[in-house]
Amino acid sequence: MKHIFTVVGARPQFIKCASVSREIRATASEFLVHTGQHYDDNMSEVFFRELDIPPPNLNLGIGGGPHGAMTGEMLRKLEEVLLAQKPDVVLIYGDTNSTLAGALAAAKLLIPVAHVEAGLRSFNRAMPEEVNRVVADSLSRWLFCPTETAVRNLANEGIKEGVYLVGDVMLDAYLDGLTRARKQSAILARLGIVPGGYHLATVHRQENTDDPARLSGIVQGLAGVGAHAPVIWPMHPRTKSRLAANNISLPPEIRPIEPVSYLDMLALEAGARIILTDSGGIQKEASWAGIPCVTMRDETEWVETVDRGDNMLAGSDSRRIVSATEIMGKRGPKPPASAGVSASKKIAEIILEGK
Repeated sequence: MKHIFTVVGARPQFIKCASVSREIRATASEFLVHTGQHYDDNMSEVFFRELDIPPPNLNLGIGGGPHGAMTGEMLRKLEEVLLAQKPDVVLIYGDTNSTLAGALAAAKLLIPVAHVEAGLRSFNRAMPEEVNRVVADSLSRWLFCPTETAVRNLANEGIKEGVYLVGDVMLDAYLDGLTRARKQSAILARLGIVPGGYHLATVHRQENTDDPARLSGIVQGLAGVGAHAPVIWPMHPRTKSRLAANNISLPPEIRPIEPVSYLDMLALEAGARIILTDSGGIQKEASWAGIPCVTMRDETEWVETVDRGDNMLAGSDSRRIVSATEIMGKRGPKPPASAGVSASKKIAEIILEGK
């Protein structure tokens, strides 16, 4: 029986690993390590409960701090655990510091690496996530791509061996989670809002939160959007601290709330008039939900959402954000996504068969 060592640390990774871990544990053993990168209950533990992810075998408790210090401490601790566990494969997800640390620790110990969501590129090396994903891809034995664009990106970098087009594991999690959300979530009632009567916003990317001019422009843009319908904004802890540090106040059109669980977020997305975000995962979820999306970034890894007309880039300029929202509002909702062949099942089969 193969022994799989899975590294996660942030909200999107918990979502991605839920369905893959379920497939792996059906025929193999898994040792799940939570680095602690997201440590707040609303950003971490609630996802394990809602998505039926087994509790981590180990939580390293490494959260906060500069990128180098965080990654270095993760690398040190992961190496210790890997030496003790001696896994056959280290499985990593996405593009966080946890992803980078897992890839580096495994590669230095000559343990094969499997990367879920390989090949994504923003072509902006100023983004920490871009550096993380490029390095992780270069160290991986198995590269599981969600899109044909991702496969082409790797080929353009000379990476062709071990590349698999498997589809998107987040779609597996989304379809399962939406079914649960319809039965369990009462978030709209709690907030006193109705479907189609609000916009939904999320902001967490360093390029936006750590640049006062960009963050101020986004707030002004959301205020303009809120003139037509209120903006519900689940507030990431880092964003909340940056707003306070820069004395940026929120106008009454913007309604900040605490971070919400995965199922509550899916319910909010499904009921929104338009979604405004800088999150890669939420861009995809908006597309699957059939809800128009405005991405408050200058580029996106998920170019397919823009090509399909589901998503529009607006950067951080307030006027562009308002204009893009008006344009996307005229396009209206689309039919939601339907189930396909499970990407999670494909990934588990390839890893466990050692292809």
